[in-house]
Amino acid sequence: MIKRVIVALILCGSFLYASDTPGNKIIIDEDIQLLNLGDSVFVHISWASLAQYGRFASNGLLLIRKGRALMVDTPMNNEITRRLVTYLEDSMHVKVTKFIAGHYHDDCIGGLDYLHSKNVKSVASVLTVDKCKQEKLPVPGLSFRDSLLFNFYGEPVECRYFGGGHTADNIVVWLPARKILFGGCLIKSLSAKDLGNSSDASPQEWDLTIDRIIETYKDIEQVVPGHGACGTAELLSHTISLLEKVKNK
Repeated sequence: MIKRVIVALILCGSFLYASDTPGNKIIIDEDIQLLNLGDSVFVHISWASLAQYGRFASNGLLLIRKGRALMVDTPMNNEITRRLVTYLEDSMHVKVTKFIAGHYHDDCIGGLDYLHSKNVKSVASVLTVDKCKQEKLPVPGLSFRDSLLFNFYGEPVECRYFGGGHTADNIVVWLPARKILFGGCLIKSLSAKDLGNSSDASPQEWDLTIDRIIETYKDIEQVVPGHGACGTAELLSHTISLLEKVKNK
């Protein structure tokens, strides 16, 4: 019943305010959920396991317009990505046509090979493209240097590189009409007590990068981190406070 209601809301353009409650969630299977942020915008949440971290969840974004979907970041691997895309096609009658990579780690591009097999057009920062080539990873098809503005079936979308942080190549995606910022792993959830995986991080630059985001987007209403619960612009200041703890050690 919940699935049918949410699909109907997508088709009629009704608004659902974001909240992490059962009524706003679609449980696809044991590894994949969708969280509705309002009017055809969803966070895709997927679980995977790694030896050093155990089982954990990662976030990506879906913008659905006129039966087409823009995906920001994939689940960790091709199989989970396949199941997500299959659900969108079979149960929501939505086709993924465009993909944006937040950075080069698996929780952003782990399913890129599968998307390419479906002829999905992919885009990333030139830094991400270069890193993918260097690491012999799947390579996004198109690249931009500092920012990319485009229209996705009537919806403005902005990809922008503000500087290094979680990785040297991480970008953010801004939906100005919704005032939603997808921060990815550059931004930590309020429940995060540390920076998580920082093996490829630029800690001395990270807080400056977030400062630039705050200066640029002054009307943020919702923020989607790479892991953990969504929130408000408070997530940006929380991430800066975590960075200050690292610098003060």
